[in-house]
Parts: sequence; C-alpha cells; structure tokens
Amino acid sequence: MLQEFKEFAMRGNVLDLAIGVIIGGAFGKIVTSLVNDILMPLIGLLMGGVDFSELQYIYGSTALKYGLFIQSIVDFLIITFSIFLFVKAISSSKKKEEAVVEAAPSPSSEEILLAEIRDLLKTK
Repeated sequence: MLQEFKEFAMRGNVLDLAIGVIIGGAFGKIVTSLVNDILMPLIGLLMGGVDFSELQYIYGSTALKYGLFIQSIVDFLIITFSIFLFVKAISSSKKKEEAVVEAAPSPSSEEILLAEIRDLLKTK
C-alpha cells in the first residue's frame, strides 16, 4: 500500500496540482494586497473618500460588513480575469505550436516526379 501511495503521489498530475495550489495561494495573497492596499483606496477616493472596509450596516449588536464583501468580489473578479488571461495565453501558444507541427512543407515537383518513378518501378 505504501508503494502504491508513493506511485500515486509522484505522478505528474498530482505534483502539477500541488504546485498549482501553492502558486495559486501566493498569487491570491498578491491580488488581495493589490485590491486592499491599492485599488480599493483609489476607488474610495473617487467615490468621495469612502473606505470600503468600514462600510457596514449595524442592526442591534450585529454588524453586516458589506464593504468587506465588496472587496472580496473585487478580489474574485481580478483573480478570475488574471487566470483567464493566463489560460488564454497558454492555449494560444499551444495552438501556434500545433500549427507549426501540422504545416509540413509540400513536396517539390522533383520529389513528386521521383515518387511516381518509384511507384512505377514497384509495380513492374
């Protein structure tokens, strides 16, 4: 069972997934900092000095912090858009590689003539 687990854990897909999760977590922290420290203060300034992290609705002893929810939505949109751009760039580069492989040069007239001669000699 230990050997099977080792084979499973060392497969390329599992390692790729682990690396993707680690990089995604780090990327998420960068985007969160971008949103919280740069974008939301600028948006707040444009909206008359509103601090989104302080936006809340207080009902009794309960505070509904909808400003933090707005920041989370902006985080999500930026992360999603960034991943979309990254996947699109990877897909287009793969398509270019496939197009280069598929575009084999057509045979010259000499090659065609030689192939016909070869085929005629094979039939005789």
